[in-house]
Amino acid sequence: MIGRFDPAVFEPQGGSARVRLAVSGGDAVDVVLERGAARLARAGGEADATLTADLPTWAVIADDTDGAMRSFRSGRLAVRRNLHVGVGFLAACSGASGAGRLRFRTVLTRRARLSALEAGIGPPVLAIHGLGGTKGSFLYTVAALADRFRVIAVDLPGFGDSDKPIGAAYDAAFFAEAMIDLLDALELDRADLIGNSLGGRVALEVALRDPERVGRLALLAPSLAWRRPRRWAPMLRLVRPELGLVQLAPRAIVEGVVHRVIPGADQGWTAAGVDEFLRSYLTPAGRAAFYAAARQIYLEEPHGQDGFWPRLRGLKPQALFIWGRRDTLVPIAFARHVAEALPYARHLELDCGHVPQMERPRQTHTAVAAFLAR
Repeated sequence: MIGRFDPAVFEPQGGSARVRLAVSGGDAVDVVLERGAARLARAGGEADATLTADLPTWAVIADDTDGAMRSFRSGRLAVRRNLHVGVGFLAACSGASGAGRLRFRTVLTRRARLSALEAGIGPPVLAIHGLGGTKGSFLYTVAALADRFRVIAVDLPGFGDSDKPIGAAYDAAFFAEAMIDLLDALELDRADLIGNSLGGRVALEVALRDPERVGRLALLAPSLAWRRPRRWAPMLRLVRPELGLVQLAPRAIVEGVVHRVIPGADQGWTAAGVDEFLRSYLTPAGRAAFYAAARQIYLEEPHGQDGFWPRLRGLKPQALFIWGRRDTLVPIAFARHVAEALPYARHLELDCGHVPQMERPRQTHTAVAAFLAR
């Protein structure tokens, strides 16, 4: 496995990383990544990412070039702490050499460095994650669509492994400009967009501002402007998100709060998602970005000349909206308002919550692939 390591697929930020390979309930060994190579070392100290599986699964991973990613997607291999490092390491050890293989990269755009993963050859598709998430929330999507599309999942500025500029607006316009910058840097004139939650709102903003750059929109439980009165808006306008720079946030306390709020926060994909959230939130710049983005979601004006809902009526690209019947963050009642604004948009309701691509991957990706291929 180590002998297959390819630094062209993944190279850790800062030039080095430590990955711990552990047997469930047993021993562990570390892999040190530095200067474009991978070497084994005795397990010790704090690892950037920990990969855990039972012995039979490790045997499959060692012998089968696609075994690692297949074991990860099936849940037999757990990746904790840093999904970017853990999955990047797996991709680099896969032995795949084709142009469409899974690979990680940092893209230098006009205003920021953005971290992305991509796979596949074909029409380009840009996948944009939700608030507090990272590109890792689209790993299933990349794997599911890579046989027909070139799928690029990106960390929005302020999240994951992308730059986190202090004092940025972190509103839909800011994120949309960052995505257009990314298309420019990748020399893509046009792409389909997939967005979940905040990423759905960003995808809509790109299409509203620069429709000729967008093919089709697949919007998974997209964050939309509140239509009801926002009682906390006057007070929230007075609170500066930069307070996150000086806020004390001990990891143990933050983890405790997260585990109380999110059921199953230490299990499977939910645990990996929590790790990704904590990885950004536990940094001052990441906290400030999270607060700023959440604040902008709540404060967005729904009505008036520049309000979201009147602007939505002018959307030009074809759009598919996928809603979760059990979504408590973006209730399915929003579908009626979207249908009034966009009578020709398509809609799909699934028995899931707020992250359809992870909760109902097969149904979500079948619908998205068929829609984008039309």
